[in-house]
Amino acid sequence: MSYQHKELAGGRWNQLPFLEQMANIGSEVERALNWQAKNNLLYCRKAAERALELMDLTLGGIKNFARLKELARAREAMVDYFFGVNQYRSTEGAWRKYFSCFTYAARKNQ
Repeated sequence: MSYQHKELAGGRWNQLPFLEQMANIGSEVERALNWQAKNNLLYCRKAAERALELMDLTLGGIKNFARLKELARAREAMVDYFFGVNQYRSTEGAWRKYFSCFTYAARKNQ
C-alpha cells in the first residue's frame, strides 16, 4: 500500500496518544470540509483520503474494543459522507463538532 503519511505509517503514528491521533484525523476532515465548501472536489477527496489513511493507521493500533468500534463506525460514516450517498445523513457541522472535541482534549493534555 502506498501511504501519503509515510513517516507516520512507519510506526511513529502508534507512538502518539489516541487523542492526538484523533485530533490529527480531525484536521484532515476539516480540510476536506473546507475544500468541499469551496466546491473543490479534487482537494476535498484528497484530504478525505488522507483522513481515512490516518483512521486506518489508528484502527490498526487500537487494543480497546470500545474505541475500535467507535472509530470503525466513524470511518464508515465518513466514507458514506464523502464518497457515498450520505445515507447516514451526516452533516458538515456534525463532523466539525465530533472532531473538535478531540482537538480540544488533545490541546488541554499538552
